[in-house]
Amino acid sequence: MRNFEYVRTIKEALEKECPMTVSCADIVALSARDGIVMLGGPRIDMKTGRRDSQESYLTEVETAIPNHNESMSSVLSTFQSIGIDTEGTVALLGAHSLGRVHCVNLVHRLYPTVDPTLDPDYAKYLKGRCPTPDPYPKAVLYARKDRDTPMILDNFYYKHLLEHKGLLSVDQALASDPLTSPFVEKMAADNGYFHDQFARAILLLSENNPLTGDQGEIRKDCRYVNQLDS
Repeated sequence: MRNFEYVRTIKEALEKECPMTVSCADIVALSARDGIVMLGGPRIDMKTGRRDSQESYLTEVETAIPNHNESMSSVLSTFQSIGIDTEGTVALLGAHSLGRVHCVNLVHRLYPTVDPTLDPDYAKYLKGRCPTPDPYPKAVLYARKDRDTPMILDNFYYKHLLEHKGLLSVDQALASDPLTSPFVEKMAADNGYFHDQFARAILLLSENNPLTGDQGEIRKDCRYVNQLDS
């Protein structure tokens, strides 16, 4: 999400070739599709034809995406409300195989006492990355989500969960909740199965209630709605 400036670069190139044809919504979806492949994940055949909104839905985004401290039942309920089942939700959280987490989001598992569900050696590593219980929010203090293959979308995430090395609370909850743990074990054992379920869930997510046809608009600049001609 740090690289949204590239959406603007892509949009400018598309506007030169095909003015007012490809939406910003399609650019974001197809960028996710291609990013997944670049990181070793599955190729997903996505539909195009999304239209851009003429309004901002920031508050809906804040409530529609589960928080990393929410209960597993709440996370499952959120995704089930848009047609993604338990198996698909477990696969989607496999995206946590990538990237890093800022210390401000995980120190509650380390201080004042270490979360007993954390592997002691892993907790020691995390304390080395996050040495104080109150990190400065804007400081770039972080821990990798997957220390073995941090930039590959693979099933090491699930293997680490079975070793009690889940970084966020929601990660470790996947391995302990009886509804999700069987899928964690299956994905840890079979990377191909994980990729298949991840592709299925991403496709469902990409087709969740899009604007199509004459709804919305094709934005000229992805940062702003189009200005009406006076």
